[in-house]
Amino acid sequence: MTKTILIVDDALFTRMMLRNILNDNGYSAVVEAETGTDAIWAYERWRPDLVIMDINMPEMDGMTAVRNILAFDPEAKIVICSALGEKQLMLEALEVGVKDFITKPFQPSKVMEVVEKVLI
Repeated sequence: MTKTILIVDDALFTRMMLRNILNDNGYSAVVEAETGTDAIWAYERWRPDLVIMDINMPEMDGMTAVRNILAFDPEAKIVICSALGEKQLMLEALEVGVKDFITKPFQPSKVMEVVEKVLI
């Protein structure tokens, strides 16, 4: 069965990097969103198996989007991606219900380790 993954990041470059890492590892069903608002809409429409969510975005930040998605679907599997040094945000995200996190800059092996672990 194909797993659908939603990538949420306001930076096109970051979305492309993540998409390439996922595609290289056999995940072809990738949906993208640029803002937290788009992420909520995309989640409700596509019901992805996994969401990779940036924390810092304009319009609506990742934590607000995470809370909205988890309110809609408490079983949602969400992974936060953020820069190193945002430890407090990561801890808050885990308390809210996020499954894991990936730090920027991305290391493909670490990204896939987290994705595989969360999707099991």
